[in-house]
Amino acid sequence: MDTESTYSGYSYYSGRSRGSHRHSERSRERHSKSRSKDSSSRSEKNVTINAPPAEPLLGDQPPPSALPPGDDTQDDNWGETTTAVTGTSEHSLSQEDIVRITKDLEESVGLGCRRYLSLTLGLLLGLLVFLTPLAFLVLPQVLWPERVQPCGTACEGLFISVAFKLLILLLAVWALFLRPPRAALPRLFVFRALLALLVLLLVLSYWLFYGVRILDSQDENYQGIVQYAVSLVDALLFIHYLAIVLLELRQLQPCFSVCVTRSTDGETRHYNLGQLSIQRAALVILENYYKDFPVHNPALLTASKSRAAKHLAGLKVYNVDGPGNNATAGQSRAMIAAAARRRDTSHNELYYEEADHERRVRKRKSRLVVAVEEAFTHVRRMQEEELKKPPGEVMDPREAAQAIFPSMARALQKYLRTTRQQHCHSMESIQKHLAFCITNNMTPKAFLESYLTPGPTLQYGRERWMASQWTLVSEASVTSSLRDGTAFLLKCIDFSLVVTTKGMPYIKLSEEFIDPKSHKFVLRLQSETSVGVWNVDSVA
Repeated sequence: MDTESTYSGYSYYSGRSRGSHRHSERSRERHSKSRSKDSSSRSEKNVTINAPPAEPLLGDQPPPSALPPGDDTQDDNWGETTTAVTGTSEHSLSQEDIVRITKDLEESVGLGCRRYLSLTLGLLLGLLVFLTPLAFLVLPQVLWPERVQPCGTACEGLFISVAFKLLILLLAVWALFLRPPRAALPRLFVFRALLALLVLLLVLSYWLFYGVRILDSQDENYQGIVQYAVSLVDALLFIHYLAIVLLELRQLQPCFSVCVTRSTDGETRHYNLGQLSIQRAALVILENYYKDFPVHNPALLTASKSRAAKHLAGLKVYNVDGPGNNATAGQSRAMIAAAARRRDTSHNELYYEEADHERRVRKRKSRLVVAVEEAFTHVRRMQEEELKKPPGEVMDPREAAQAIFPSMARALQKYLRTTRQQHCHSMESIQKHLAFCITNNMTPKAFLESYLTPGPTLQYGRERWMASQWTLVSEASVTSSLRDGTAFLLKCIDFSLVVTTKGMPYIKLSEEFIDPKSHKFVLRLQSETSVGVWNVDSVA
């Protein structure tokens, strides 16, 4: 009797729950259909935004009053299972993509505006600097020509001095400042801004003195006015010399040793730098990175990950305590413990795997070398035959490269796949390199050097290595100078460069005097015995 009552109770509650569940599904279906009709009638092209699971979708959740009775509880994973139904959608963007696109647009617009603003201010300051001495000489001849004293021989010689000094200053400014920009730095270059401010203050001071003492009084001594313009040009030349010292010569003496490490594969290089700010040091490091570091190859990093996944694939974890909050943590600890117990055999697998990979690489390399040598031999034979043909029928290097490329393409493709370099070389780039080698009469070994030995990053195409933007991450201000112990990051999309700084040690040399007389010796021969004995005594 007890069992029957218990069974009937379970049946009652289960039927009631099924009815409420069907009612709630019908209400959600009606709600989704009404929303889809409204959205399809409004527009034919909509953007679907996938919100994060932790945030509710506005407009997708009905108010509490609209929920059916008995549906008070809500699924914990509703953000992952809820589907927003819209009209015809051609683009799908997440909220992170929209934020990233907006940020990139703002940064590109800001960098462009800042670049053109600094260029415009520099041009205006340059025009002011070069036109000011000429204005000093012209204004007296225009405003009070009848009162100006005639210019003598010494004054005319000063004209030649001003002309040549202005020409030298123009060439010096062109050589130092009018160079194409190498990069867009995040902050202002402090020394260059200070020099521009110094030049502006100097020119304004000369104009102020000129207006008070010459324009107001209409000075008649024209030779003194010319000498005043010459002094301005001399001061500008000295400021340019100061700019060379601060911008070029100050950083030549090495003061710091920086260690640059790539975060993914641990590739490391060391450089010696002088007195530079953090952002200028980052620029120098990136310039050296493209010519010294081998190209970043993510395919080489997947071997260890696949090996670890293969080791953990055969493990099964059973949760005997039932579901709980610590189930995921317990499962992770169990898998780590099981992997630790199997570490005794993992090194053997790694050893044999690396040995097999090296064997296959040597095998593919030998096949590739033979194929390339045969292809180049065929090219030499074709060149000898083409010497006998008329000039109009001679094959150009690109046609010759296209003719012999199929004979080596399969061996080269297999070698690049074995060494995981297939994404670094396209067929067009290989044919172009082959045509270049044929044009310059290079050997097969010279052609294969680009593929057998990974070269620097600049050796490959820009689409393989060019990062759209680098981000400088530093605790200290990027305009501050390098110091002992300074560390910062240079981040791009795939990896980051970790930079640590060490100061050059202070070296103290001492001198030790060696007396020349200490190197004199006396040779004594003992002839009393049948065997000669040689004694060498030092003479103090």
